[in-house]
This record gives sequence, C-alpha cells and structure tokens, in this order.
Amino acid sequence: MSRIFLSIALFWALAGGAIAQDFSALARVQPEQSRITDVGRTGVRVDIALSQGVPYRIFTLQDPYRMVLDFNEVDWAGLTREDFLQSDRISGVQFGAYVPGWSRLVLELGAPMAVTKAELSVAEDSGAALLSLDLKGTDFDAFNASAGAPRNPGWDLPEPADVPQAAVRSADRPLRVMLDPGHGGIDPGAETDAIDEKTLMLTFARELREILLRSGGYEVVLTRVDDQFVSLERRIALAHRAGADLFISLHADSLSEGRAHGAVVYTLSNDASDVASAKLAERHDRGDLISGIDLNGADDQVTDVLLDMARQETMPRTSALAKAIANGLAQQGGPMNGKPLRTASFSVLKAADIPSVLVELGFLSSPRDLKNLKDPDWRARMALGIHRGLEDWRHQDVIRKSLIGQ
Repeated sequence: MSRIFLSIALFWALAGGAIAQDFSALARVQPEQSRITDVGRTGVRVDIALSQGVPYRIFTLQDPYRMVLDFNEVDWAGLTREDFLQSDRISGVQFGAYVPGWSRLVLELGAPMAVTKAELSVAEDSGAALLSLDLKGTDFDAFNASAGAPRNPGWDLPEPADVPQAAVRSADRPLRVMLDPGHGGIDPGAETDAIDEKTLMLTFARELREILLRSGGYEVVLTRVDDQFVSLERRIALAHRAGADLFISLHADSLSEGRAHGAVVYTLSNDASDVASAKLAERHDRGDLISGIDLNGADDQVTDVLLDMARQETMPRTSALAKAIANGLAQQGGPMNGKPLRTASFSVLKAADIPSVLVELGFLSSPRDLKNLKDPDWRARMALGIHRGLEDWRHQDVIRKSLIGQ
C-alpha cells in the first residue's frame, strides 16, 4: 500500500466515523494500554489507546528511517518513553505537540519497516479508541520509493512576500528583536527529572521580552509563544517576515563533552570551534530530523554566492553582537563558560542578512547551572545582562554605520 493511499484512506475512514463520535475535543492518551511490542520474529505492534477517536495520518521518512503519525489532536500527558517502548526493533520514540491543533508521534526505525495493518476501534459506550498498527520489515528500495512527508501549506514555510528594502536604522528607531526560544512541541530539547529545555527557554524568552519592552526602544517578536514545534528553517523565515534587526536563539542544553557549564554565546561557522560545539550543532539540528523536517536542501551556485556576500557584510556586526551580549551577561555575574565566545554550524543562525547569535544560558547537565536556571532572580539578572549588551551593541552599530556611510 503506498504512503499517499495509506494516509488518505486512514484519515477519511476515521473522519467518516465522526457521525457517531464527537472528534472535536482533545483526546487523551491512556498510558496503561499503550505499548510498542515485538510480534513474532520480525514484526512490531503499536497500540495507542485514546480517550476518543481522532483523525490521523501515517507516512514514512528516510535518512534516518522514521515512521510519523499525526493526530488531530492528542494530549500525551502521563505517557513515558520507557513504559511505551517495549521493542528493540524500534530505536526510539518521540511524541508531543507539533503545530496548533495537531500532535505528532515519531518512531525511529532501526531498519526500513512498513505498515501491514492499521485498525482503529472505537467503543460504542464510552467512545474510547484503540489505534493498532502492525509493522514488518521491508526492503530499502520499497521504503525509499514511498517515503516523504505530504505537503500541507499550513505547516510548511510561509509563502514568499514582497518586502520593501529596509531603511537604514537610525539611533532613535526601535530595535526589532526576534527572540527564539529553543525547541518546542514534540522536540523537548534537554531534559532532567524536574524540567525540560523547551519550557525553560519559553519562560526566559517571555521574561526577557518584558524587560526589553519596559525599557523602551525595542520591538520584540517570538518565534513561538507556546509549546509548539517550529522548524529551524521556519524560525529564520519568521525573522525575515518580521523584518527583524537581529535574531537571538535561547538554549540551555545538556552536554558531557568539554567544559559544559556557564553561559556561552555562539555565532555561525562551518567549522566548529571545538568538539563540544560540534556535538551541540548535531543535537540542535536533530530536533528537525525527529520531527520530520529535511535539512538537506542545498542552495544553487548563484544563490550560494549571494548569501556569502551578504554574510560578509553581516559577519562583523554579528561578532560584535555576540561580544556585547557575552560582556553584558558577565557584568551581571554570569557565571560564564571558560570560553564564552564560540562558533558552530547551527542551522538556526544561517540568516545571511540578520545578525544572529545563539545564547546557551547554561547547561542542564551542570548542577550549578541547573540551580541557576530554575531561579527567577538569576534569570532576571541574565535578562538584564542581555539588555545591557543590546544597548551597547546598538550604540556601537550606529557609529559603525555612520563611519561606513562617510
């Protein structure tokens, strides 16, 4: 059965049942009845128990091999990966919010697999539903031929818009800042028993926005305002659509390599400044892979040249921005990493014409940093440090532009 036929058939078979069942409210997963288990010598059974039936679709992705289930929509509260995944034939599982109104579950496949049977049963008395999938191994060619995400205009990048050339920014014009709380939705980022990175960074982004707006002279836009997934490419596109003067991505990762503690400010480079930076870039980009976004698209030669030219102009301003923010954080007491200015190939920093930095406020893998990150007073000082850095950068940037114009 082809991927397209499977997606449409399952979606509309369930939608037809909506006559008898109310599928408008949020469905809740039933953790005790939801399992991924081995069947026979090569098969896998996926059982997802829900409080009610919801429309859904299934498709597969390659590089790496994944099977994706989208639901409209499911509350995953109470479901843990450890209890849910009981099969060694599935490498991993992710689940969470995806885009408004939709939730996503991703199975990371150790090898190509295909759905041989999909059945949704809905109890007439309670409306409770059980989605059961039977998976079996398939050959590489068959899997690759049917793999790929169905296009949905509401979920993909915004359509290109005619944007007038930005006027030269004067000293008294509000600085438009795009804050990017890392991760979100199905991609939690780093996690501990007490907190996850996506929640912590959204909280800090709101706190930083409040400080910038209250200080005057700033317009602030967020790439996400709640717990939803936003692809790395879309974050950049949103910054362009907003006409942002600069882009600040906010993170608090978990990492064992190198001196993973204290605040770090990153700028873009194809060559990571150290092993830890390279590992972080892999982790950040993996969020898009898990969620079904393909980051392998390449620019054509002409576009590549134009982007490089734009980056040559933006690079000195970006370096100055990183240094100013790092100085601002240090003046508020940090603590700072032993090497607070670093470079890495973070995809989220690849806007060629917008000064863009990624701020690791600290690392959840460091007990000291974790304690600080959970402290509202400490976060307030760090927000003030970023504000002070932006003030210094804005002043110096106006001076540099006036010198260039002479």
